Amino acid sequence: MLNQIKSFVFLTALTLLFVWIGGMIGGQSGMIIAFVLAFFMNFFSYWYSDKIVLAAYRAKPVTENEAPELYSIVRELATKAGIPMPKIYIIPSPQPNAFATGRNPEHAAVAVTTGILQLLNRDELKGVLGHELGHIIHRDILIQSIAATVAGAIMVLSSMARWAAFFGGFSRDDDNGGIIGLLVVSILAPLAATLIQLAISRSREYLADKKGAELSGNPLFLANALRKLDSYAKELPMPQANPQTAHMFIVNPLSGKALAKLFSTHPPIEERIKRLEEMAYSNRIN
Repeated sequence: MLNQIKSFVFLTALTLLFVWIGGMIGGQSGMIIAFVLAFFMNFFSYWYSDKIVLAAYRAKPVTENEAPELYSIVRELATKAGIPMPKIYIIPSPQPNAFATGRNPEHAAVAVTTGILQLLNRDELKGVLGHELGHIIHRDILIQSIAATVAGAIMVLSSMARWAAFFGGFSRDDDNGGIIGLLVVSILAPLAATLIQLAISRSREYLADKKGAELSGNPLFLANALRKLDSYAKELPMPQANPQTAHMFIVNPLSGKALAKLFSTHPPIEERIKRLEEMAYSNRIN
């Protein structure tokens, strides 16, 4: 229930930000147009955000014959969690990473990169996939997917605001104060969208880590995987990755970029590993 309330608050904030930018660009008419667009965009995102994100990363569905071990692990974890078997996709990228998407457990998908399949052993992959199923179980992947879509649209509007300021605004009779306002919006709006995504993502990663540890049967499986993923993500780029969808991955796909560290959608890897190791130690002495 608390996650549902948070989801509503975050989506409302993103939508209001979207409408406000529309108003800054086109006045009252721009605000109305932005509101209508936001309504249809949220509706469209609810039904199709998973397909949008999967397409953006060129994720391809795979059959059990093509990836038998991957299917075996996911089926084992899904059975243990009591949820339907999610669809499985592979992203053609050397960077080891993974994410889950879909509006509910009945319409969920798990995507892993070719890099993660080459890097991790079965136990470590089990920990990672348990984490992703944790997102599905907690039903927080829908808000992440919609947030990615809306935030992306905010970035587009912000770019339009910069052009509007450059040309003196779209159908606005404002003086230089209006132009300055557009410039301020073009700078602050993407920052605000990013901060909202931060609020959405960080606490959910800890919850998914805990669930992943429980499903895999050993918190150290995921802890060891996170060490490897963090190290390789800094060295191997993912060109198609962008700030609007980075929060969906198990580790930040932009961690190799300096600015990504300032506004990371993920909690510090060191803290995540520490919590997992504490879970493992606690289980051993109980």
